[in-house]
Amino acid sequence: MKPFPRAEISGHALQSNLARLRELAPKSKVMAVVKANGYGHGLLNVAKCLTTADGFGLARLEEALELRAGGVKTKLLLLEGFFRQNDLNTLVEHDIDTVVHHEFQIEMLESAKLSQPVTVWMKVDSGMHRLGFSLEQFAATYARLQACPNVAKPINLMTHFACADEPDNPATAEQTARFNRLTANLPGERTLANSAGALYWQETQADWIRPGIALYGVSPVAGDLGRNHGLMPAMQLMSQLIAVRPHKAGDPVGYGSYWYAKQDTQLGVVAIGYGDGYPRNAPEGTPVWINGRLVPVVGRVSMDMLTVDLGVDATDAVGDDVILWGQELPVEEVAEHIGTIAYELVTKLTPRVAVCFESA
Repeated sequence: MKPFPRAEISGHALQSNLARLRELAPKSKVMAVVKANGYGHGLLNVAKCLTTADGFGLARLEEALELRAGGVKTKLLLLEGFFRQNDLNTLVEHDIDTVVHHEFQIEMLESAKLSQPVTVWMKVDSGMHRLGFSLEQFAATYARLQACPNVAKPINLMTHFACADEPDNPATAEQTARFNRLTANLPGERTLANSAGALYWQETQADWIRPGIALYGVSPVAGDLGRNHGLMPAMQLMSQLIAVRPHKAGDPVGYGSYWYAKQDTQLGVVAIGYGDGYPRNAPEGTPVWINGRLVPVVGRVSMDMLTVDLGVDATDAVGDDVILWGQELPVEEVAEHIGTIAYELVTKLTPRVAVCFESA
């Protein structure tokens, strides 16, 4: 018997999305970003499914070590870099690349005693102003890394976009121009494009692209859908009805009597709530998919349950499947109703949700 709630993960969709991203960036290698537990899809399962990726991007060293312990031998890159001096020996031992974005990391590299150099991706702050070396710092910092024997040569170069998910915003073109001017004629590989860059800004694709959310079939752009780019949703979040109840006009439902029925109807109670990662702030009208149609969430989402208005003539029954997002109901649309982004929905599922990985 299948568990509820559960997130069904399609290995076929993941592989199809990787292939589609290669079509969109045919001259680039793909650094598949699998941080945050593979965007909620399961870190090791995703990496083992995407055996043709050229590398994997991660946020933390612990994620990289989990992949190495699981037998993944592909190139790994720490997108936030290392945080502690003793991390450097671990990078060498497990053959892990690192981003360098701050002087404290250079100081640790200069003082370390390593058996071999570390592969470094120097991050340029071309306009996001979160991590990276400023344009004014670049020349001196690059020279310092060049002089460090613990840094493998050539040094790779990267930047990150602030507004690539806004296709009409000129900031991405401006950031790209700054980066290209600064790094022109330098050796090493380059990476600029995240998911939005890969989908919307062909000129940013460079030696590597770093798709994250697009890899899982989701568009990073508000009002857009992954399927518009030939991508397939890799996650389907499901639960089931645990009650179907007649409900009278004028009666409330749920905590705080937040919602009152305007007419006689039937309510369905779904076994999922904020304890599973479904947002408590999902407003009235947020859609779910039941028996071939969309029905609205009504009342407040509670820890273990939410309620939906099935309609007065509904024939739904206890045990019927409920899709919170997936193939029939794109997660981008659910996120728009809730007032968040799809990234947050797929990464915030709690351990109470069973993850069922279906191989390609």
